[in-house]
Amino acid sequence: MDNLNSSTKMFPSASEFDKAKDDRFSQAVHQKLKIASVAIAGAGGLGSNIAVMLARSGVGHIHIVDFDIVDITNLNRQVYTVRHIGSRKVDAIKEILMEINPYLKVTTDCIRVAADNCDEIFGGYDIVCEAFDGAESKAMLIDSLLTVEDGPIVISGSGMAGYGSANEIKSRRIMDRLFICGDGHTDVGDGIGLMAPRVAVCAGHQANIVIGHILGTDNI
Repeated sequence: MDNLNSSTKMFPSASEFDKAKDDRFSQAVHQKLKIASVAIAGAGGLGSNIAVMLARSGVGHIHIVDFDIVDITNLNRQVYTVRHIGSRKVDAIKEILMEINPYLKVTTDCIRVAADNCDEIFGGYDIVCEAFDGAESKAMLIDSLLTVEDGPIVISGSGMAGYGSANEIKSRRIMDRLFICGDGHTDVGDGIGLMAPRVAVCAGHQANIVIGHILGTDNI
């Protein structure tokens, strides 16, 4: 709350935030989202956009894990601005989320996720969004979390590079606890980079599955 401006005109009270969400979503929907906790592995193009979408949607607790620093090359697709360059991504994204809703619970780990610490980091969460860049890191996280009995559902992103049709990006249920969003084939290469529109579309698919799971609806 240290970042709150003293002006009550600029920063509504917690009850005003709640009423706005109740009016927009309905009280029943808002309350389910408000008590939910979601972990996001990675705070880059996918992760930072997912975090912002979930914060705006009313998810009450967002846990973000990333070891990286904001760089100028991130600004083409991630939610950061020039003032965040040089900051830890987990600190920058927390600042952004608290500016969206200062009554959120945002927790962070500035750590590299590995097979031997997945359970420690993500234990206790029912939903984990995989938002890494590399295929090996993606596979490691998915394998580690799916081997845990009664572990979380995992929502992964795969295939969002370039500037092709956004309609190719789909959400698929691969198994009971694994969802994959993306076109399933595009990768970064010569002349094909990660660009904001398709990255944001994929992140939107992931965030939408999160919300559907919290609300108990099958939106795939």
